[in-house]
Amino acid sequence: MGIVSTIGQRCKRCYSCIRECPARAIRVLNGQAVVIEERCIVCGHCVKVCSQNAKQVLDDMGIVLNELLPSYDTYAIVAPSFPASFAGVEKQFITALKKLGFKHVSEAAFGADLISDKYKSYIENNSGKTIISSPCPAIYNWITKYFIEISDNLATVVSPMIAMGRFLKKNYGDDIKVVFIGPCIAKKSEYLDAEVNDAIDAVLTFKEIKQIFEQKEIDLNSLEFSSFDPPHAYMGKAYPLTGGLLKTTDTHGDILEKEIIVVEGKDKVEEILSEIADKKIKSKFVDILFCEGCINGPAVDSELNYYSRREKVISFIESDINSFDKKVWQSTLYNNRDINLSRSFTVRNQRRPTPPEETIRAILAKSNKFTKSDELNCGACGYPTCREYAIAIAKGLAEEDMCLPYLIDKLEQANKEIRETQEQLANAEKLASIGQLAAGVAHELNNPLGSILIYASMLKKKIERIGGEKQSIEDLKLIIEETERCKNIVSNLLNFARQGRLCLEEIEIKSIIESVFKLIKIRPEFGNIDLRIEDMTNGVKVQGDRDQLKQAFMNIIINACEAMENSKEKTLTVVINATENKIKIIIRDTGCGIKPEYLNKIFTPFFTTKKMGKGTGLGLAITYGIIKMHRGDITVKSKPNEGAEFEIILPIKQNYMILN
Repeated sequence: MGIVSTIGQRCKRCYSCIRECPARAIRVLNGQAVVIEERCIVCGHCVKVCSQNAKQVLDDMGIVLNELLPSYDTYAIVAPSFPASFAGVEKQFITALKKLGFKHVSEAAFGADLISDKYKSYIENNSGKTIISSPCPAIYNWITKYFIEISDNLATVVSPMIAMGRFLKKNYGDDIKVVFIGPCIAKKSEYLDAEVNDAIDAVLTFKEIKQIFEQKEIDLNSLEFSSFDPPHAYMGKAYPLTGGLLKTTDTHGDILEKEIIVVEGKDKVEEILSEIADKKIKSKFVDILFCEGCINGPAVDSELNYYSRREKVISFIESDINSFDKKVWQSTLYNNRDINLSRSFTVRNQRRPTPPEETIRAILAKSNKFTKSDELNCGACGYPTCREYAIAIAKGLAEEDMCLPYLIDKLEQANKEIRETQEQLANAEKLASIGQLAAGVAHELNNPLGSILIYASMLKKKIERIGGEKQSIEDLKLIIEETERCKNIVSNLLNFARQGRLCLEEIEIKSIIESVFKLIKIRPEFGNIDLRIEDMTNGVKVQGDRDQLKQAFMNIIINACEAMENSKEKTLTVVINATENKIKIIIRDTGCGIKPEYLNKIFTPFFTTKKMGKGTGLGLAITYGIIKMHRGDITVKSKPNEGAEFEIILPIKQNYMILN
């Protein structure tokens, strides 16, 4: 496990940590934001922004309480930003540390005083390249992993923490143990660094030391005042403030001074590092802090705002500096001039090559981003742009299901499919019910209807042969017609009920419409109708059941032709269009139209507006069932006396096995 890791069960897919991680060191894996240990620069920003407390930091509380304090002379060095976290109880805080068992409690700020001359030398004797300060571990972690071309720009100077640790071990013995207490999570990576791991034995954050005080029931407000043990720091106390390093070296960073730049904050830091890497910065020295000063570190654990924290630190410096003996301080610095305050940095390149453009475009296309305008750049995935998100996927740093707009579209589509499935199930239930009814009706009625039809026909012929009464012949003719109509109703019921199986083949919609038109044209009552086809599919075929689709189109077109019985203009137009994966068929007539109150009923079985004996009300119900069985959709729009327009949409490919 790395220094920063994820508590899986708490992670809620908010992607805040990804959005804040400057190193792109967090990958969503199976819905969890996993920190990639080797890429992490341990800045702690993901810990700060995680509202679910799903990020955990590797703590040294167990080591300090169970190993170091009971068994060794253990020294504590405290970061100079501590007044920001222990405002009002600064002196009691020192007492509390001693109550825990620390033999010696001193200021890490003296380590800043120790290294000030080395930085002053860097500033005054610049070699021509831009030198970058190196006390902040998050900064040099970032540089050695992602800005490797400027690794040599880092000042080869240890941090105040390491300098102070080496000072204590030189003056009090190598067998003592030193614990650093501060606001910085990155310090946990620094003290384990092979380059400097001789100085510090454990790191506790302010948050962790507060947990220890609570665990040991130590109430700071009830304790007496104490002062830090020597050596006492001078201007090194200003290190946690912006420009504190320059203050320690007695160097001024005037606003008009172009040779020295002071930078703080994640976004500005990334900008300045890029500028240095691109050789656009000519300044001699750049002092960088990843946070907005150490007073804003990720583990400072304070409810005070930035300005209040700054004020508390400055107030403590002012109150403490008056009791400072500068001669003793200078003497201590001189007597420890032989301490090794240098270090080197190892490049640990974590940059991954940018994927080819075609790979990026292919990934974008998977989330329906085909053009620049499709890229919303909403940042919901944690990446600032859709393109950067696609690059992260290509680099193996992100998952494809992190795009919120795409997921919403998928959800809407899934809901639509569920609704359509429910409609199909309801339709299937109707079909099953009517199937049972039709089977019973067919069994019970077909035989007697057949007998009525045969005997009525025989009787009619006999009366006609003997020259019988004309009225009797007309009555028998009506009986035969009505019997035929009853048989037709039974037949339609059976056809409606049998919609449950598709015999799919590759078919061209235009050819089906043409075959329907041929049948229409031979009917005398439709002879004066202008039938038109506008095919814009370029021969695109669909998978469908030819016979059933022909029946569906036949039902609509016959209805349309009948609706134009009293129209002056009699034109029926069929327009066929093809998109990427669908065919759209529009059937438009110039008939009498449909009343608004009838529009939501026309696909209901047995609903008809035709005259008695002209229709059963099953034609459009059958059509609806056929289209739905093809996973398509059918809608109608119409106004009285303005004709009607049926729109049918069919998928080009079906999710059924093609049956020949």
